[in-house]
Amino acid sequence: MKRRLALVLGSAAVLLVVLWQAGALRTGTIAPGPGSAPEPGHQPWETTQTRQADIDEIYEAVGTIRPRTQTSIEAQITAKILEVRVRAGDFVKRGEVLVVLDDREHAARADSAAQAQASARAGLEQARQAVGEARAAFDTAAAQYKRIKTLFAERAVAEREMDQAEAEYLQAEARLSQAREAVAGAEAALGRSAKQHEEAGIAQGYAVIRAPEDMEVASRTAEPGDLAVPGKPLLVVQTAGALRLEAFVREGLIARARPGTELSVAIPALERTVSGVVEEVVPAADPTTRTFLVKVGLPDLLGAYPGMFGRLLVPAGRRTAVLVDARAVTRTGQLETVRVLDGDTWRTVFVRTVPAQGGEVEVLAGLAGGQTVALPGGVQ
Repeated sequence: MKRRLALVLGSAAVLLVVLWQAGALRTGTIAPGPGSAPEPGHQPWETTQTRQADIDEIYEAVGTIRPRTQTSIEAQITAKILEVRVRAGDFVKRGEVLVVLDDREHAARADSAAQAQASARAGLEQARQAVGEARAAFDTAAAQYKRIKTLFAERAVAEREMDQAEAEYLQAEARLSQAREAVAGAEAALGRSAKQHEEAGIAQGYAVIRAPEDMEVASRTAEPGDLAVPGKPLLVVQTAGALRLEAFVREGLIARARPGTELSVAIPALERTVSGVVEEVVPAADPTTRTFLVKVGLPDLLGAYPGMFGRLLVPAGRRTAVLVDARAVTRTGQLETVRVLDGDTWRTVFVRTVPAQGGEVEVLAGLAGGQTVALPGGVQ
């Protein structure tokens, strides 16, 4: 009997605890639950109205942030790398030395070309002197031939002397012509040697690679001791601080993304949305995705780097949407609910929303315009 009494008293105590935790033993007004009606003349919740409004429909084209200019630095000669003076992340000024190559071979070629040029110059001088001597001999032979020819006409000299004078004249003329050809050959040789010397000097200048513009080093793929050859990248540099978003826009909206158009760009990693101007549209669609590559210039953004993800927000027209105060939506896990006044009864409705502007959300399903909904936290 005592054991049964103890069991009854324990059960009663547990029941009282449960009722107390459920609020059944508390005094005051109990708020109505789903499907309950408020007391006459008493409004238990702060309320708001859903509304219909025409809003801009936005198409989000996913893209990647890239530098406006990216250049691959390569060697123009084959040579051993002596120095690489920069690393990834360094900022360089125009004309700053980036890579130094071994130029001894090209320096030797330049010296050899300089010596050949000097030799050709000396040969030209000798050829010109030979022309002067041949000119003097020709003038003498011509004067002698003219005099003998006059005397032969007067029958004052024999025919043999006339023939000898003519032969000497023709020989002198031939020697003068040969001397002139030698001068032309020496001038050509001097020109060739000068070009060779210039080419050797240019090749020697390629041993020092400098920055083409004020840029940032994106990557370094060579080290001292490596062999630099034409076509093998040594460094990749990009325009410092000048970035743009490259995104693919579907063909139906390409008319809204013409060059010069200002569009919004969302960068989730920075939690920012900025304005950019379309700089370029590749004039050919991808036949697989039917999209165009659009390049939008970005303002200077602290924390933005090439390769980051971004969205290009392209206006796609206007549509009618149902909007409600974002505070009216209660989220439990992935479920969204609102309290809706249906006549004199409050009921819970499941909804699906997306963010809008001005502290509102767009209701995709579950509500219509002009309905009264409760704002949680406003219980009186």
